[in-house]
Amino acid sequence: MSQRLKLEIKALDGVEGRDLVIFVGEGLVPARIVSDLAGEGAAALVARAAAAENFKGKALSALAVPAPDGADYGRLIAVGIGADAERAELDFVKLGGAVAGRLSPGREADILLVLPDGAVEPAQAADLALGLILRSYRFDRYKTKTKDKDAADPLKATLRVESPGAVKKAIKRADAVAAGVLLARELVNEPPNVLYPEEFAERAQKLEKLGVEVEVLGEKELRKIGMRALLGVGQGSRRESRVVVMRWNGAGKHDEPVAFVGKGVTFDTGGISLKPGAGMEDMKGDMAGAACVTGLMMALAGRKAKVNAIGVIGLVENMPDGNAQRPGDIVESLSGQTIEIINTDAEGRLVLADVLWYTQDRFKPRFMIDLATLTGAILVALAQEHAGLFTNSNELSERLSAAGTATGETVWRMPLGKAYDKMIDSRFADMKNSAGRHAGSITAAQFLQRHVGETPWAHLDIAGTGMGAKDSEINRSWGPGWGVRLLDRLVADHYEG
Repeated sequence: MSQRLKLEIKALDGVEGRDLVIFVGEGLVPARIVSDLAGEGAAALVARAAAAENFKGKALSALAVPAPDGADYGRLIAVGIGADAERAELDFVKLGGAVAGRLSPGREADILLVLPDGAVEPAQAADLALGLILRSYRFDRYKTKTKDKDAADPLKATLRVESPGAVKKAIKRADAVAAGVLLARELVNEPPNVLYPEEFAERAQKLEKLGVEVEVLGEKELRKIGMRALLGVGQGSRRESRVVVMRWNGAGKHDEPVAFVGKGVTFDTGGISLKPGAGMEDMKGDMAGAACVTGLMMALAGRKAKVNAIGVIGLVENMPDGNAQRPGDIVESLSGQTIEIINTDAEGRLVLADVLWYTQDRFKPRFMIDLATLTGAILVALAQEHAGLFTNSNELSERLSAAGTATGETVWRMPLGKAYDKMIDSRFADMKNSAGRHAGSITAAQFLQRHVGETPWAHLDIAGTGMGAKDSEINRSWGPGWGVRLLDRLVADHYEG
């Protein structure tokens, strides 16, 4: 993975880097120790430059100036943390991303992590480190030429803190979560000729090194099980479909597991209901749900979460072929319910139908959460600001919403109901896989709900958040790895022993 950051943790006892990062609030006065390490003239230099550049110390803003004469470093970077009254809401993950955005690849930097009003807690330092790691990621392995030679070099940063031992301990968890996010980003960014179902499954198997039990089901096993809805999606592709089951056993043997299910369409042409050509290249990201589940399992195992967790992903490629599924076909899902195919581009719900039923039937989980780039309609409703949340559990809704607020990976609850459910009734089968344009995200969720039984369940439609991400303080990647931090926080807050 392309994480170009070498991070060290040291005490506040010196300055070695060519860049020096300090933090200032609206008064533009850094902590006293900054003057001890950066020189008495540092604060005055920042104040003069701030007046010229209209820098007010606003949170996540930054000002870079040449170092004072005689300094042991070359550049002084002041990063704003906002007004004192706003300090309790300061997002240290975003702050770390803002710092990383001002540092130069190939240069060494010292970050004096002490605020004007006092020390930084180890957990806050770990969050800042997480932001540094996430912002430093880039996906460029297929570029053979670079305009800037230094851009290919790693960023070397030393985080200077008051309690290095405590911070190093706290950062272990941040490292595990970051690794999960970066794995999810890597999977979403990969081209579809490289990452197809078999290859995705092989990458998931690498989690065995962390203690995750991984089981890969091929088409022979899937036919025997009865996953006809999933296999119908992939039958037009030369690439065989796969289902991958990942198990992390971090709690007691008899503790109920929590379960996460991901849609993994490694490329989606729409099948016989062919998508327009413009923008179809983005459909390599139609497996962002499966990428999130895989990254989450890596994060949970990496930090040795005290929970039993199941991750199940359905991996298919949806292609138009002489053997492809047709509009008008009727398939029987693993649940025994029959489905009329109205639109072969409504394929993700067919994959999830079988995998959800399989998960609840085999593992009897405490809850199931599925993630899928399922409908363009959710983009119309929520743009890229929130993922759509559909659920049969008020408790899950409240907990997911709280985790979203805490991590910035926000969700917005959407309705479910009998009137919407009736819209997917079929004249020829138990249900149809598309009810048309109206309420498209809701009817897709109603379809999934028919395959979860009585299990508490939530569906996250991440078509707007899982790929094609906007730039942010902590991400410059097309594939953002959305959902890993959200679900890791959910587990940490409510489901670990």
